[in-house]
Amino acid sequence: MSPMADVKGELRARGRRVAIVAAKFNDVIVSNLLRGARSAWEQHGGAAEDLLVARVPGAFELPVAVRRLAVSGRFEAIVALGCVIRGDTPHFDYVAGECARGLQAVSLETGVPVAFGVLTVDHVAQALERASADGPNKGTEAMEAALEMADLFARLGQGG
Repeated sequence: MSPMADVKGELRARGRRVAIVAAKFNDVIVSNLLRGARSAWEQHGGAAEDLLVARVPGAFELPVAVRRLAVSGRFEAIVALGCVIRGDTPHFDYVAGECARGLQAVSLETGVPVAFGVLTVDHVAQALERASADGPNKGTEAMEAALEMADLFARLGQGG
């Protein structure tokens, strides 16, 4: 690869090992995100046996489960899915902020790409818009980001 090469990842799932960690809290929304992620996996050639789905209680638990999978060395990328809806207390700020911070820390610490598919919304209607069964779906987008990053890292080789 020359120093001026333009290197980018492609959306390829075939032969890759990817994990999804999905929160159970706000499951109506997260299940739609999960369907979107699985659909993208299949659309891009992924085999069912190469995709692991782990469920955790809520968004706050996502980082520790993602870290466990990342350090296992078994996965080329991990997709984190959840939904945090703003309420009347500061709880939203703590959960959403710490979830995002924790997921980023895992990715930086381990070098495993972690795609952020956690909705942080003001109300349920916004969540439903972003987790549509037949429209925009952040689960689909997160899986595609994970696949692109896994392919990019494979092209870049070891290190980092």
